[in-house]
Amino acid sequence: MESLGELMKSWSGGKAMTEQAEQKLAELMRDPLIEKFRSKYPEVDEEAIRLNLNRVHQYVREYRNCSQCPGLDLCPNDYEGHYTLLTAESLNGRTQLYDRKVSCKKFLARRTEEAVRSRIRSFYVDNAALQRGYASDEILTNDLKRSKAVGQVLRYIDRAKENGLGSEGLYLTGQFGTGKTFLMCYLLHELAEAGYSGVIVYMPDFVEDLKVLMHDPAKLKETVEMMKSTDLLIFDDIGAENLNPWVRDHVLGAILNYRMERKPTFYTSNYDLDALERHFSFTSKDGDELHKGQRIMDRIRPFVETVIVAGENKRGRK
Repeated sequence: MESLGELMKSWSGGKAMTEQAEQKLAELMRDPLIEKFRSKYPEVDEEAIRLNLNRVHQYVREYRNCSQCPGLDLCPNDYEGHYTLLTAESLNGRTQLYDRKVSCKKFLARRTEEAVRSRIRSFYVDNAALQRGYASDEILTNDLKRSKAVGQVLRYIDRAKENGLGSEGLYLTGQFGTGKTFLMCYLLHELAEAGYSGVIVYMPDFVEDLKVLMHDPAKLKETVEMMKSTDLLIFDDIGAENLNPWVRDHVLGAILNYRMERKPTFYTSNYDLDALERHFSFTSKDGDELHKGQRIMDRIRPFVETVIVAGENKRGRK
């Protein structure tokens, strides 16, 4: 039986192909990566490289691509975010080379981030606030006036990661634009990395949508059940909504009644807790209902740590 090399020589242009293969073999044998590979696997000789020329060439090519990585979206390797890993094994006196595809660090980081994002749902909150990553030291130094509030949030995150979630959440209160929503998005992202699911809801828009969901009981029930069951629930800008008795008593009340002894709920607001109680005690339909406002607050006040977020208004600041 003729060898592959002899067959190649017999074809038209086969001699040139053989010469190119021999030239490529010589280049690979001099390549520092192959020299390192052969020092790890001394049994790999020139003949083993020749018999596995294509996979050895791909191993070297993809290693070089990774060394000058242009970014995951521009990955030049055969499989985006993967590179060829080469190993060798001697069996019955013969050396065999094996290759397999391995995920690179950038690909693994993207998969991790996708898994984190899959645990977070937002209603009417800008996804950019959820997706941007910040280092804790950057958060601390961004506005020193709010450093006490940042410290409280960071300590909460550390406790949750170390001891798990309890029933107590956080109530962030302060003036417009001091970063309350951002701090909650940071908390949500950090704890999603630890495996917790979360939902953040912008209350003014959510309340308006609930008026539509009144006519779709199945969708309403699905939404309420999701907010009951998620590990972390954030009501953003609570107190700014146009409140009505049905939303207060039958939607918000039902969610908080379920969560108050089970799962932590978080809030951002321009109101302190007393002002929020006054907000819940008055509706445009029924006027003053002090007992109903107090009833809602009995499901909020005992289950939060108050965080006063001081600082400058950063909205619109470049």
